[in-house]
Amino acid sequence: MASKDAFLVLGSNSFSGASFIDHVLRSALRVLGVSRSPEPHPAFLPYRWREDASGWREDVAGFQFHQLDLNRDLDAIVELIASERPDYVVNFAAQSMVQQSWEHPDHWFTTNVVSTVRLHDRLRCFDFLKKYVHVTTPEVYGSTEGPIREDAIFDPSTPYAVSRAACDMSLRTFHRAYGFPVVFTRAANVYGPGQRLYRIIPRTILFLRTGRKLQLHGGGTSKRSFVHAKDVADATLRVARGGIPGQTYHVSTGRMITIRALVEMICGRLGAAFEDSVELSADRLGKDAAYELHCGKIREELGWTDRVSLEEGIDETIAWVDGNLDDLLQQNPDYVHKP
Repeated sequence: MASKDAFLVLGSNSFSGASFIDHVLRSALRVLGVSRSPEPHPAFLPYRWREDASGWREDVAGFQFHQLDLNRDLDAIVELIASERPDYVVNFAAQSMVQQSWEHPDHWFTTNVVSTVRLHDRLRCFDFLKKYVHVTTPEVYGSTEGPIREDAIFDPSTPYAVSRAACDMSLRTFHRAYGFPVVFTRAANVYGPGQRLYRIIPRTILFLRTGRKLQLHGGGTSKRSFVHAKDVADATLRVARGGIPGQTYHVSTGRMITIRALVEMICGRLGAAFEDSVELSADRLGKDAAYELHCGKIREELGWTDRVSLEEGIDETIAWVDGNLDDLLQQNPDYVHKP
């Protein structure tokens, strides 16, 4: 893979990872995908969707998939990178669930800190890498008031957030000590067609379509800014190519919405009564009330802008659920933890 602008994507089965691969392949670039599990059902892999929605593509030009686990197959991952010599490594791989991180915090630290730092210590010796893109999270800031900038102080409030903050801080030292060409992205609440069913938008749509009641934690009072996966993929590619090593780039819209209002919007678009569709439940431990990210940096320096409105994105996701409903009903709608 010695050709120009070749990418290796860690966590290629993740929603954001698979959406990024689809975006990169549309630019006629080459991609290696690496994930610890076999590829999931093609409904969750945008790069396998046919343009005419007639089914799935078995072979995807320019793409190769390798099933390798960061915790168990580090040597094999490093050997793959050494032999293929990609220009960019983009890392979406992480234990990413917040609530469940309280149950087995050591699993989150093993993957998000120990194994990932071991990877970085090997990658820093590869002089062919143009950029290493570390996809991290605004959870490292804790709950925020008002828009925060990329240099905000870390104040994580869950084991998940602490593990991500620890790895981010380690990478800062690698950049300063070794000149490791890392760039960071922090995107707030990515969504869109192909997202796993335990996430709030596809879960709400699926439950409304099948008559199940949605659990609304804490009454849905927390505020979030939802950004479409296509816009995030575009931002990630811009950061890979044009981002300044050592710098962090926020990826978000300027629109904040409560989870309750989001669910009410989806109910309205599907003709469902909110009061009949949800059950209020206790809030999750350590849940942050709000994230609002200042995104002037990526807009001004890299020319990025969000293009997909929340209404358009929800309609796209509804169409995806409806178009794949039979297949989605065969999938587990709940998160299943893998250590």
